[in-house]
Amino acid sequence: MNTNKKTALVFGASGLTGNFVVEHLLQDETYDVIKVFVRKELNVLSGKIRQVIFNPDKIEQISTEITGDHLFCCIGTTIKKAGSQQSFLKTDHDLVEKIAKIASCNKVKSFVVISSIGANHNSRNFYLNTKGKMEESIKTFTFDNLSIVRPSMLMGLRGEKRMMEEVGKVVAQFVSPVMIGKMKKYRPIHASTVATAMIKLASQPSGKYLLESDQIENLVKN
Repeated sequence: MNTNKKTALVFGASGLTGNFVVEHLLQDETYDVIKVFVRKELNVLSGKIRQVIFNPDKIEQISTEITGDHLFCCIGTTIKKAGSQQSFLKTDHDLVEKIAKIASCNKVKSFVVISSIGANHNSRNFYLNTKGKMEESIKTFTFDNLSIVRPSMLMGLRGEKRMMEEVGKVVAQFVSPVMIGKMKKYRPIHASTVATAMIKLASQPSGKYLLESDQIENLVKN
């Protein structure tokens, strides 16, 4: 029996990147248990997956479940989908902060979270400001490994349609070849690539890591 098997925890598994994280973890022999934290039960068949149904407004009620080795936080919405800036802040900042705090208290070793290209707590853009403040907040908690990924526009099939995003993807694919140098990090990136990078980051040596989109690509290639 291999006693070195690990437990992965995934928040945001129903989203684009989170879905790929779960798929890749299922193929990774490093993990024998995958705890998936969801609002509604998912249709999954693997015995490695254990679903934890939770209410985001009452995250403290499942604090004893947020235990394991590597936590992958793929939570992310849009202001339009959230319905308001306040609701967006509640999900993309407050909820992520609460999860990180509980995970830190429970001695989870690695915390890997998705942010956004351009995230900056000093930004005048509400979305980027929120992401930047989330990053600053989780840096205050203690983890052996804290990794933040800042992907550019995500490629992949979503369960929902975002018209402007789809248009942006088409345009981005045409201009990507000329996006070099400092512009390289703005190239669109596939969500599967981001998921692979997140899993690789979770097993890196102790430290704090912040990867821009082009660095995410390089980590997966090397």
